[in-house]
Amino acid sequence: MLALELRIPPVIQVVIIGAAMWSLSSFFPAFNAPSIATTAVGAIFLLIGIALAALGVLEFRKANTTVDPRFPDKSSQLVETGVYRISRNPMYLGFLLMLSGWAFYLMNYMAFVLLPVFVLYMNTYQIKPEEKYMMQKFSKEFKAYAARVRRWI
Repeated sequence: MLALELRIPPVIQVVIIGAAMWSLSSFFPAFNAPSIATTAVGAIFLLIGIALAALGVLEFRKANTTVDPRFPDKSSQLVETGVYRISRNPMYLGFLLMLSGWAFYLMNYMAFVLLPVFVLYMNTYQIKPEEKYMMQKFSKEFKAYAARVRRWI
């Protein structure tokens, strides 16, 4: 499974999971849940997710380092400012919130099942390999950062 490490861009992973959520909710309408104000809740999650991911990208741009997570070895510096003070992975957290908003919009229990799948995939095939590179490149700095800031929140 090492072949999956850092191969699929996270944005594509979000699209794949989002499409799978829609497919499951379409194939299993019996799992639809009552939908009182779920569109509004979904929109709030979506907007917060977009803002968080965008702030993460902005901090990387300000630090003049790569945003492409498939090439962590091209990181020029460890970013610890802005939203990176509260999460080591605000872009991925933003994606999770966007997918959560989509799940609320679909309001089908099967859609919610894929949220932990996204987190598990990201932890295993994206975040841990990235952290390995960061530890090699910024050893003491990254170790101190990881001790003070959680992976997700």
